[in-house]
Formats: sequence, C-alpha cells, structure tokens
Amino acid sequence: MANVTFYEKPGCINNTKQKKLLENAGHTLEVHNLLTTSWTVEQLRPFFGTRPVLEWFNPTAPRIKSGEIIPNQLDEKTALNLMIADPLLIRRPLIQVDDVYRVGFDAEQIETWIGLNASTPVTEDLETCPNSNK
Repeated sequence: MANVTFYEKPGCINNTKQKKLLENAGHTLEVHNLLTTSWTVEQLRPFFGTRPVLEWFNPTAPRIKSGEIIPNQLDEKTALNLMIADPLLIRRPLIQVDDVYRVGFDAEQIETWIGLNASTPVTEDLETCPNSNK
C-alpha cells in the first residue's frame, strides 16, 4: 500500500470521504491543510502535470463563481500566483505518492494508480462540493 500525502480543506465533506476511501484501501495518509500550507510555484506546479490551467481551479471557489477570476483566460504563471495568494482557488485534493503528483479525486484514475477497494466501486461524485449550490 502507498504512503499518501493528501492536501485538503479541513471540514470539506468530500475530502473526508476521499481520505476514508484511501484509508479503507490500506493506504497511510499524511494530511495537510491546503489553505495554510506556504506554497511556492515550485511546490504547487507538479500537482497539475499536463492538465490545462482551467482544470487546476476549484470551480466552486467564491472568486470563480462570482466571475472575478476566469480560469480559462489565465496563463500558467498568473494562475499559480493567484492560487498561492488565495489557496481556496486550488482544486482539491492535492495528492502525492513518491514522485507522482495529482490534483482532484478521480476514483478510476486513483484505482489504477495506487488502488482503492475495487469490490466497492465509487458511484458518487467526490469532486463537486455538495455545498456549492447553497
């Protein structure tokens, strides 16, 4: 099983469910607060890999929902600097295992990467905040 570094927003319902799935699959978690981590461009950038900048952002962040920030209009440098200044903008969770970094919780991708409990497939959306419609 894997040693997983997991960056979350404390109190996030989906992050809690995601951690439980990983722990139930036998992984060991080292959990960090995404919002209070002192991010640098060099630390944050690897989590996004080759994903387009739009997919780096938490679509339910207040500044995105209000239209103040439009992720698909940003270049990489601007996006990273905005997220460092306001970590609520970062899509969650950020996950690291050894030298592999990922953003978001795609259960099928994680099953293939480090394994979840395949006998109980994930059928609910664990990325969209259940409070985002409030």
